[in-house]
Amino acid sequence: MAVTLAQALNRALHDAMDADDKVVVFGEDVGRLGGVFRITDKLQERFGEGRCFDTPLAESGIVGTAIGMALYGWKPVVEMQFDGFTYPAFEQIVSHLAKMRNRSRGTVALPVVVRIPFGGGIGAVEHHSESPEAYFAHTAGLKVVSPGTPADAYSLLRESIASPDPVIFFEPKRRYWLKEDVELPVRTEPVGQAVVRRAGTTATLIAYGPMVRTCLDAAEAATAEGWDLEVLDLRSLMPLDEAGLLASVRRTGRAIVVHEAQVFAGFGAEVAARVTEQAFYELEAPVLRVGGFDIPYPAAKLEEFHLPDVDRILDAVERSLGY
Repeated sequence: MAVTLAQALNRALHDAMDADDKVVVFGEDVGRLGGVFRITDKLQERFGEGRCFDTPLAESGIVGTAIGMALYGWKPVVEMQFDGFTYPAFEQIVSHLAKMRNRSRGTVALPVVVRIPFGGGIGAVEHHSESPEAYFAHTAGLKVVSPGTPADAYSLLRESIASPDPVIFFEPKRRYWLKEDVELPVRTEPVGQAVVRRAGTTATLIAYGPMVRTCLDAAEAATAEGWDLEVLDLRSLMPLDEAGLLASVRRTGRAIVVHEAQVFAGFGAEVAARVTEQAFYELEAPVLRVGGFDIPYPAAKLEEFHLPDVDRILDAVERSLGY
């Protein structure tokens, strides 16, 4: 059955709320409207206003409320309507959500999932197309997850909701309409385990979230050049599957990290450092990075020049092969 990534997320929320009456969903316009991307469609109709409800436009208050509810035994799943709207909640996430288990010497867990539609490719305005994942991956105490397929969207969200620790769940909004033949419910590999989406021998393309599909397209186009590219989907940034990452790079000897976020201090820098530290003698070339430019996210009419595409990925592969 063909299922979109958005439909898989919606089904995961329905199933999680069915399975556990402590799971609650709230955020801006998630109730009556069903979310701006309809990810929470019909949840309020099915479970009532007590378990799926709208909030004021106050992201700090949304996360703060989730922390309080989690302390009293609930399992909140909150939505930041767009990536750039997360910043008012940053202090709550970093100072409290991520710290409570350590602050309480392991006695207090906060099973909170913060859903964040992120990335570009939808022609949106400022603060609607950002990639803030590095901020949260840098914060100890948080899991950071980003699915790139409908099957992973369902499975990773269910696992995140079941986690006793807080999860920042980045949903690639440009891939909400990506379809896959999959029977739901489905269980894929767990959080913290990367997956090879396409095996190859020439070089490894390393991606997560929205760039997984772009890298697969690049790998397909690369066959015309006689290149056999492997595509590794990280699936979670924290915990990072270092063993899976290194195994793939050691097979090919070359690595290109691809993400939408700007290159400087992006998550790709951490990946490049890990690979260089652990697999230096197996590398045939430096680890290269392909990402957005080091600028604020541009106007919609310019985003196609800002975002990594097949041509920019293949150019990086050609540079890698030139060593």
